[in-house]
Amino acid sequence: METEFTYEDYQTTAQWLLSHTEHRPQVAVICGSGLGGLADRVTQAQSFDYSEIPNFPRSTVPGHAGRLVFGFLNGRACVMMQGRFHMYEGYSLWKVTFPVRVFCLLGVDTLVVTNAAGGLNPRFEVGDIMLIRDHINLPGFSGQNPLRGPNDERFGVRFPAMSDAYDRDMRQKAHVVWKQMGEQRELQEGTYVTLAGPNFETVAECHLLLKLGADAVGMSTVPEVLVARHCGLRVFGFSLITNKVITDYETHEKASHEEVLETGRQAAQKLERFVSILMASVPPPRKAS
Repeated sequence: METEFTYEDYQTTAQWLLSHTEHRPQVAVICGSGLGGLADRVTQAQSFDYSEIPNFPRSTVPGHAGRLVFGFLNGRACVMMQGRFHMYEGYSLWKVTFPVRVFCLLGVDTLVVTNAAGGLNPRFEVGDIMLIRDHINLPGFSGQNPLRGPNDERFGVRFPAMSDAYDRDMRQKAHVVWKQMGEQRELQEGTYVTLAGPNFETVAECHLLLKLGADAVGMSTVPEVLVARHCGLRVFGFSLITNKVITDYETHEKASHEEVLETGRQAAQKLERFVSILMASVPPPRKAS
């Protein structure tokens, strides 16, 4: 059985990155399926394949490039993950979330999470963007949590609060920016529920998730958010609604990853522009005392 990473393992990776780039990011962005184009907007970019970076897992999912990109987005020093890791790839959750603690050691204070998600809320349309207000960690109900195991106080407390996981100020600023962008569809806001995947949901599961109060469903994001909040990072995030979930037994429609990527390609530019403009609203780095 593999042993979990030690604090020193995270430090090794952080030190390797700090010695291989002069960039010192304040904001980390995790790009979901089909959303890696955000990294193309980065200026003074310097990228590393995950395979180059000590201890880094590899991304195996189509639509995930598997690169770490440093640079500036709208003047803000950033590091971007072009492709994340998932439990369904066979990774344990401490591996899925490994980069987040590395970002913390790099000096990052804000994490932006993006994902492609299925729309549960009947008001949502394909191509909508949902600002994540809250989440439901369904695998966590059965003990699948990246914070499980011995707690290292150098990262955070044993029992971190999650009632304020998604930064309220940044959510308010997101609504302001969206209005300024003049998009036809309103910015949606809601609760994201994560499942382990990799299969899409059954009709009965979709009915259950709606009853639980979820607005969008996916297979990622929540583990990274848990670890980021444990580390004290500011977090905000978005779901791109790439398909509507199937809630009718009579339909012949089916969800597919190809559909997710295609919708992502069509609507991603909107989300990329949105996140890029929002960078200017992230509070400046706290000065070291």
